[in-house]
Amino acid sequence: MKIVLQRVRSASVTVEGERIGAIGRGFLLFIGVFAEDTQAECERLAKKIANLRIFEDAAGKTNLSLADVGGEILAVSQFTLCADCRKGNRPSFVGAGDPVHANALYEDLVARLRAAGIHTETGEFGADMQVELCNDGPFTLVLE
Repeated sequence: MKIVLQRVRSASVTVEGERIGAIGRGFLLFIGVFAEDTQAECERLAKKIANLRIFEDAAGKTNLSLADVGGEILAVSQFTLCADCRKGNRPSFVGAGDPVHANALYEDLVARLRAAGIHTETGEFGADMQVELCNDGPFTLVLE
C-alpha cells in the first residue's frame, strides 16, 4: 500500500459536478493498493496516520497530531500510485490490486481511521474525481 499524505487547510472531492467529500484542517490521503497488500498494512498505516505529529505546537515545532488539533481526513483512492515507471514511457499497473481487493482494503483503512475517532470523508472508489486542496506548508509525506 502506498499513501501520499498531504497536510491541508482544506480539501474536497467532486464527482460528476457534485461535491461528495470535504474537510477543513487535516490530511488529504491518496491511497494506492497493491495486489499483495493485506489488512495488516491497513492496521499499521491507520495507526501511523492517526498518531502522526505533524502539526505545529505553540513553539512552532511539528509536535501535534490530528486529535490534538481537531483535524479531519479526506481519503481518496488512487490506483495510479501503484504505477511502475522503471521501463519505457508508459506506466505499468500490473502490480495494482484488482478492484475488488483494492476497494475492500481502501474501505478497511477508512473504517479503521473512523474507529480511531477521526472524522473521515471519502472520494468514490473507481470514479473520475476532481480533487481540490490547499496544502498547508506544503507538508507532504509518502507512507508505504
